[in-house]
Amino acid sequence: MILKALLIASLTLTSLFAITGEEIAQKVHDRDEGDNSVSNMKMILIDKAGKKRVRDLKTFTKEKGEDTLKLMFFLTPADVKNTAFLTYDYENSDKDDDQWLYLPELKKVKRIASSDKSSSFMGSDFTYSDMTSRNVEDYTYKIMKEPTIKGHKTWQMLVTPKSDKTIEETGYTKSIIFVRQDNFVIIQALNYIKAGKKLKYMMVKGLKKIEGVWTVTEIQMITKKGKKMLHKTIFKFSNIKYNQDLDASLFTTRTLERGL
Repeated sequence: MILKALLIASLTLTSLFAITGEEIAQKVHDRDEGDNSVSNMKMILIDKAGKKRVRDLKTFTKEKGEDTLKLMFFLTPADVKNTAFLTYDYENSDKDDDQWLYLPELKKVKRIASSDKSSSFMGSDFTYSDMTSRNVEDYTYKIMKEPTIKGHKTWQMLVTPKSDKTIEETGYTKSIIFVRQDNFVIIQALNYIKAGKKLKYMMVKGLKKIEGVWTVTEIQMITKKGKKMLHKTIFKFSNIKYNQDLDASLFTTRTLERGL
């Protein structure tokens, strides 16, 4: 009876996790995110006292071969107007992603060094590293369980960097992520920050199909120390359009300097 029970338990676990963590991560990476897209974006920064700052942006994204090009322009308020950000998100994990920030007050394009990618992106709770996708092969994945979140079955996975280099670039020692099983979208994540014993809670608050593409329309990141909220950032996207006429020549540092 004991052996039979152990066998049943073993078969149940095998059935439960018929897909591996690496396979899930690859499907997350490979899912269709649309191409040649434009959108409006609001960046809402909320401090621990509840004070809000709102920034308006215009974003552009293009697939170039296996790589992803992203361009962001700050429109308002005046103190960040004409600031621009450009990312080359490379598929090749051996190649570091390139990022540049244009600061209008200095009239200078600054290249974001690998050592700076774990720092805050424009005062938000997202880092420069968060603005690119993770390379699947840089991490190990362990399926923990399959909880249901807001009516959707998910995989809860422990994601651990394989190298100190990845930890230094992201600032995270490990993450617990929740992936929807029906569309392979990460809808929640808990990131353990290397410095300061802080945690970052990511949650997708808006998700819908646009032109056949599962699209995040609202996402938030909260930084906490213990139970205390230190800061919150909300990204809201609107007027999202795919299959726009975007040439690769738009995604250059010269465009950052020239502006919209």
